[in-house]
Amino acid sequence: MSNQFELASPPFDSVSSVRFSPTDPNHLLVSSWDTTVRFYDVAANEQKSKFDHRAAVLACCFSNATHAYSGGLDTSVRQLDLQTDKVNHLGQHSDAISCMNYSRDQNTLITGSWDRTVRFWDPRASNPQQSSYDLPERVYNMDLVNHILVVAMASRLFHIYDIRKMDSPAQTRESSLKFMTRALACMSDGQGYATGSVEGRIAVEYFDPNPQAQEKKYAFKCHRQTIDDVDHVWPVNALAFHPVYNTFASAGSDGTVSIWDHKSKKRLRQYPKYNAPVPSIAFNCDGTKLAVGVSYTWEEGEEGAKTAERPAVYIRNVGDEVKPKGWTGS
Repeated sequence: MSNQFELASPPFDSVSSVRFSPTDPNHLLVSSWDTTVRFYDVAANEQKSKFDHRAAVLACCFSNATHAYSGGLDTSVRQLDLQTDKVNHLGQHSDAISCMNYSRDQNTLITGSWDRTVRFWDPRASNPQQSSYDLPERVYNMDLVNHILVVAMASRLFHIYDIRKMDSPAQTRESSLKFMTRALACMSDGQGYATGSVEGRIAVEYFDPNPQAQEKKYAFKCHRQTIDDVDHVWPVNALAFHPVYNTFASAGSDGTVSIWDHKSKKRLRQYPKYNAPVPSIAFNCDGTKLAVGVSYTWEEGEEGAKTAERPAVYIRNVGDEVKPKGWTGS
């Protein structure tokens, strides 16, 4: 297992999100139910700073090399200065913040919440909240590629927006999967997105509404196992597209991480199983590393918590297993 290592000083409670810097391949944020966001230099394997919150943190992201953002159950949107460790409160949602993305093109932070809104923030403005958009359901996941924002909600609803004109969604869709959406990631090439459900399935979707493009969409079963003739099905907790090859990784409560090529509809690799569920994964900006958050995700309730392994974050150096077969690109 020399191609992966465990980060020193992991969170004390379940990992909610791992996010790499958009510019530094070694800078990583980890948010946790232990009410912290931790900032790591993975090359040095050291925790550089820790930001305390009033409740569990569900979401975090970078804007640039020195600033990050966080949100969670205490409903506050925070800007974190990674050089000075200062925290700046930008404003508030009226329920938990479940997800966030930063648009570098627009210099805008986008937050999604269980309060059924998506809000846009400009951290430099004296009144940072720029706008708020009402949605029909609680926001569970969001991802952004170029100007396209995909919002996954309760009741298996999806809205696809152009962030330059947010007055109404460009498309509204219902999930191709029959069960609750647990994971979402946009393709690196901007052509579409993948979603995962609590019932061990992934759907690959395309933005282009033309029938030819829509014919390419498909769904498949994964993160399942047959033990003594009984089918065990686990949630797909997280998805991440490779920034160079546009293949994607999936992580599940079965403790496995797999790499998929959606063009050939094949699995390229399944990494050795972890000793607990995997709630979050992320590739770094140059695609050389995969961060893997490993921690109990409450599928077994209180009982499972008594015997759960302590949380951990692994950094895996990735190789040719993330390349599609016959890759000839730049």
